[in-house]
Parts: sequence; structure tokens; C-alpha cells
Amino acid sequence: MPRHKTCHVTHRTDGGWNVKVENASRLSSSHNSKAEAIAHAKESAKKKALGEVIIHKQDSTIQTEHPYGKDPYPLEG
Repeated sequence: MPRHKTCHVTHRTDGGWNVKVENASRLSSSHNSKAEAIAHAKESAKKKALGEVIIHKQDSTIQTEHPYGKDPYPLEG
């Protein structure tokens, strides 16, 4: 089964934005703007057979999610 890669885009206290791969011990990258962070996260997630970008708001709630790749368990219907 292909490995799933989830990248989170989160707000920093200094106003910048971080990208962190889920379960990683360190940040993937740090950016001054949310748009830059999202672009980097999408690039990173698309490199895997299954990838996902979860974008958080400044209050840490989830704003939106973007899945990439072919879902091995598609919904029927």
C-alpha cells in the first residue's frame, strides 16, 4: 500500500506560517505568507502517491483539506 503524506499549514505566533508533515519531528518549512506555505505544502503532498494538505486558520481550526492521488478506498455511489 502506498504511503500517505499529510502536510499541515499552521499559523505562527509571529504572524508567519509553517508547513509540517504529520508525525514528523521537525518543520518542513517556514513562510512569511499563508499563500507561500500552501504552495509549498501542495508541492510536497503531490510528490507521494497519496497526499493531503490540511490548511488551518489562525485560531488552529481546519479551514480546508486538499487530497491528492488515487484513493485506494473510493466511496461507491
